[in-house]
Amino acid sequence: MSQATLCVRPEELQDRLEEAVVVDVRSPGEFESVHIPRSRNVPLDEIDQHVEQLRREAEAGKEVVLVCRSGNRAHQAQEKLEAAGLGELPILEGGMVAWEHEGRDVVQDVIRWDLERQVRFAAGAIVLLSILASIVFPPARYLAGFVGAGLVFAAVTNTCGLAMVLSKLPYNQPRKQSEIDGEQGVPTSA
Repeated sequence: MSQATLCVRPEELQDRLEEAVVVDVRSPGEFESVHIPRSRNVPLDEIDQHVEQLRREAEAGKEVVLVCRSGNRAHQAQEKLEAAGLGELPILEGGMVAWEHEGRDVVQDVIRWDLERQVRFAAGAIVLLSILASIVFPPARYLAGFVGAGLVFAAVTNTCGLAMVLSKLPYNQPRKQSEIDGEQGVPTSA
């Protein structure tokens, strides 16, 4: 994140949690796993569909705060919303990592790996398997090079195709209401 980014510290958000609109832009699976009480899940790839609703809330005088795991996706959402005319919305400094590290209240449900960890696992597994496969089929090593190039591209552009694909997997989708059977996540301290 750049220094010009408008941020709110976890302790500041905690003090304003009752009045603020907290928009968590992580995947539905990450959100279901752990989130800030009273927050709303609007995945980054769906943020454009919620511009008008967020505009109405901001115009009504509500503080809209963007949250993700560490701040990167929240920054991308901030840029998209600013381009849509909402102005610069604050981001939770340090994201959920900082919120949990400080022991703030969270709602926990189904524990899943966060998307960043899934990307590291998938990329590492693909590279490892392609190198092992190259013993039998030498051109398989090019797959490892392709994954490496993809990771470099992801770092340079701050977007990740593998993360986009992984976020669509059933594992990263929220459970259906029929699976929950009326259960609600219980607020806990991290």
